[in-house]
Amino acid sequence: MEVVLLALILVLAIFLGFELISKVPATLHTPLMSGANAISGITLVGALLAAGTGSATPALATWLGAGAVIFATVNVVGGYLVTDRMLGLFKQRAKPTDKEK
Repeated sequence: MEVVLLALILVLAIFLGFELISKVPATLHTPLMSGANAISGITLVGALLAAGTGSATPALATWLGAGAVIFATVNVVGGYLVTDRMLGLFKQRAKPTDKEK
């Protein structure tokens, strides 16, 4: 029963996520996604906790937790890189001097 409920939640989350993202205008997509990726550092904390728990199968929990740490770290770093690149678009370039023309 629990597996069916988890599968239902996963399918609903995928559907809802697709519907929400498809409604976001292209001009807002990058700022929203970079902010969401930066906030997902909470996922990294949860992954660290999962990697350190001693459940019924400690080896499996450790491997799954380590994988979650890797994916969450990639997500957070990617969010910061996208934000940095996006903010770089708004920096003013230096005007060329007469000698450079």
